[in-house]
Amino acid sequence: MSKQTPLQKKLRIKRKIRATISGTDVRPRLSVFRSNSYMYAQLIDDVNAVTIAASTDMKAKGTKMEGAIAAGKALAAAAKAKGITKAVFDRNGFKYAGRIKAFADAAREGGLEF
Repeated sequence: MSKQTPLQKKLRIKRKIRATISGTDVRPRLSVFRSNSYMYAQLIDDVNAVTIAASTDMKAKGTKMEGAIAAGKALAAAAKAKGITKAVFDRNGFKYAGRIKAFADAAREGGLEF
């Protein structure tokens, strides 16, 4: 039996998550990606293969955690402007901790439900 590399483990978890969730125009999928430098998020309608809204912390000042919070609030505001209040959270294989959790909490504070 061969041991999985961290990347293989993340991709296995990502495939498992994506097999169970899907976004619609009423309840889009909120997909989050975290790199070492930045954080990106988008609301995706998987039925029509369209990105409804997107957000990033590239312009945010301060720490990475503060940037994640700002990106969460910005995405929630963009979703509210488009009339979206509910979403399905796709953590993209990342652990629900740290910046991912901070982003999700900020999006919830901004009015998004998931």
